[in-house]
Amino acid sequence: MSAIFFVHIVGNSEISLWGMDGRTRLERMLRTIKTAIVVEEEEISQLTGTDPVLLLRADYLFDSRVINALMALREPVVLVAPLDEIPVAILTDGKNAAAMREVLNEKRLVPDDLSICTLKDLPIQVQQNLKKKDPPYVLPMLRCNQLELESELFAASYKGVTDLVTKWLWPWPAFMVTRLCVRLGLKPNHVTLLSLVLAVLAGVAFWYGAFGIGLMMAWLMTFLDTVDGKLARVTLTSSKLGDVLDHGLDIIHPPLWYLAWGVGLMATATPVANLELLVWLMFIGYVGGRLCEGAFQFWLASFDIFIWCKVDSFHRLITARRNPNLILLTAGWMADRPDIGFILVVSWHLLSTLFLIYRLFAAWQSRSQNGVLHSWMENIDPVRDRQQLAVRVFIRQPLSQRYIKPVSDGQ
Repeated sequence: MSAIFFVHIVGNSEISLWGMDGRTRLERMLRTIKTAIVVEEEEISQLTGTDPVLLLRADYLFDSRVINALMALREPVVLVAPLDEIPVAILTDGKNAAAMREVLNEKRLVPDDLSICTLKDLPIQVQQNLKKKDPPYVLPMLRCNQLELESELFAASYKGVTDLVTKWLWPWPAFMVTRLCVRLGLKPNHVTLLSLVLAVLAGVAFWYGAFGIGLMMAWLMTFLDTVDGKLARVTLTSSKLGDVLDHGLDIIHPPLWYLAWGVGLMATATPVANLELLVWLMFIGYVGGRLCEGAFQFWLASFDIFIWCKVDSFHRLITARRNPNLILLTAGWMADRPDIGFILVVSWHLLSTLFLIYRLFAAWQSRSQNGVLHSWMENIDPVRDRQQLAVRVFIRQPLSQRYIKPVSDGQ
């Protein structure tokens, strides 16, 4: 069983990011860590020398991975910010917690008997859930960098390896709509429910051959599907119900859309022959692809197949998922040949699944011969390896390379 960690938050921020001040943001982050217990100043005196305590400054923006990495350490240590080398977090015990709190609260010099570490010293791994390896960050929350920090939080909420539409088309409009949702007080589940309604309406429109209207609702639904996830991550308001609704909807609705499109074709001037066979092939391709992904992660590795090798990450940009398939359907409709769009979707499902079967077999061979599989991202340095195309496409430039230290008012 993991040891209980007592966490004390020192001070607060002068600004809010995505509707939350620094203290509220840290409190929400810590709620997701089962072993963390937040204690207030008056409770520190009740802790003992055997109680591990993590002190965090609330006027700094912490990457959640940094907090987890600090809690994994066993020896007392001080984490200093990479830009100004000010102490921002201290790992200590209950006996020394009150004194160390003053070090953070008054920005005092670090005691000589404490080790100092930086972000480079922390064991930060590949983010399996977001299929990426972004460098960690700890940054001061100031009015002069508020917009930049909100942009950073939004970018950090994105998956590194995803389809080309989500990666390159949606980010800017999704940022603006996510900001609007925060101002209006909308929750991620509100956006997810609207996505569900649009998914159903798009399917109905496809079924009756109203492909143009259906495509408009389908594209809006896919856009909102991006927004709800980003809204949940930047505001730290994810819920089990929302997660089930979001992921369940993502899995169920795409093949039903394609089925409805095929049925809708039968009432147009360009019906497809052998519709039943094509529908079966589509379902075989769709389910087969999902099974390949599941088999890889269940039997062969602890990570997603799309971050195993670079070719797999590039394949994810165009693999037979909803957004690339919507491009094919839209192209067919714009060419006044919705039947061709449907046939292309079926064919692309089969081709993508065949490629996944090949990659699954290659992974099985590699594991049999070389042992444990590793993601290509594990040994990548975002700065050193920036000349590699895959690094530029799938791994963001370190924030330290993009962030300019603010100038004080006296300069």
